[in-house]
Amino acid sequence: MTQTRTTRLERGRGALGPALELVHTGRAPTRAVLTAELGVTRATAGAVAAELEALGLIEVDARPGAAAGSQGRPSHRLAIAPDGPVVLAAQIHADGFRAALVGLGGRMIATAPGCMTVPADPSHIIGAVVEAGAGLLRETGRRCLGAGLAVPSAVAEPEGTALNPLHLSWPAGAPVRDLFSEALATAGIPGAGAAPATGVTGNDVNLAALAEHRHGAGRGAKDLLCVATGHRGVGGALVLDGRPHTGSSGLALEVGHLTVNPVGLPCHCGSRGCLDVEADPLAFLTAAGRAPGPEVSQLQQSRDLLRAEYADPSVRAAAELIIDRLGLGLAGLVNILNPDRVILGGLHRDLLEADPDRLRAVVADRSLWGRSGSVPILPCTLDHNSLIGAAEAAWQPVLDDPLAALG
Repeated sequence: MTQTRTTRLERGRGALGPALELVHTGRAPTRAVLTAELGVTRATAGAVAAELEALGLIEVDARPGAAAGSQGRPSHRLAIAPDGPVVLAAQIHADGFRAALVGLGGRMIATAPGCMTVPADPSHIIGAVVEAGAGLLRETGRRCLGAGLAVPSAVAEPEGTALNPLHLSWPAGAPVRDLFSEALATAGIPGAGAAPATGVTGNDVNLAALAEHRHGAGRGAKDLLCVATGHRGVGGALVLDGRPHTGSSGLALEVGHLTVNPVGLPCHCGSRGCLDVEADPLAFLTAAGRAPGPEVSQLQQSRDLLRAEYADPSVRAAAELIIDRLGLGLAGLVNILNPDRVILGGLHRDLLEADPDRLRAVVADRSLWGRSGSVPILPCTLDHNSLIGAAEAAWQPVLDDPLAALG
């Protein structure tokens, strides 16, 4: 019996990664579905599922059951192992950082926010976020298989340098990947196998789009456009066939620097009237006649204002102004990229929910195909999607080849 199972596993080893990703993204809730999705025999799918369970990654229901009203042979249910390994995910933004432990399935196990003035030397805050993550690992006792970091900057590949951290005081070209890996080594945080963790870094909106594509509003999209405003500025990302499109060197989709108001505010990039300064939380607060306060972030202050005082004429007028500017930028992106879905995050999600008809009308009126060919515009659905995306990047070696990653 053992020899037969081993033979089946050898035939199915190439299916381990695809099988794990199917369970990870919720597309294979049962062994029957896994068999069909992989295109293998039931015996091979069973061996693959058993191996993933032996690795501590998934859980196979020992007693198969059928859903009410279903026909045919009942199938074993598959789920992420509840006490399985985690990765350390981290995000740095203009108002501080957040660290988290994230399991397979995009499940947040533990989190630790930190508010601080982001210093000019990125090593200080990277060290702080890794220290917070190490504390979470000590508290939970979970096994760590890797680490990912989201930063509010384009990250050049393959160097892993932050080229334009416009809303931070970091120098251009800060070696964030090397600094992250060094901090992980100093903290003694392990990676997959016996090797120390190698930090994976990426742009926060690229990673948010990846998370939404696998676990949120972007599920099932072939060409997914994500536009979001976080604590400062506006970012964008494109996911094609399940992978972020980052361009030749990691710098694609800098949508924050589309001009939407030729006589508008000066932008940090040297231009004028960019989405980055015309459609972010500060622009909304300014248009509403509110001064940003030190108590909470500009993003949170904007959300609170929109939700609590939308009936105020000045707040509604400010929301309409930002929606019109955002819609102008989205229409240009839709005309160029022809995505099958657009998702909005941060304050843009709140603006869409406040007045969905206005935003969709602006985009449709300025698109090449008008309302007849309008693209669905949806709110992001994941909380902390950049963190989940950083975790997805850290999980990727395990998803690619579980046996090689875990030994």
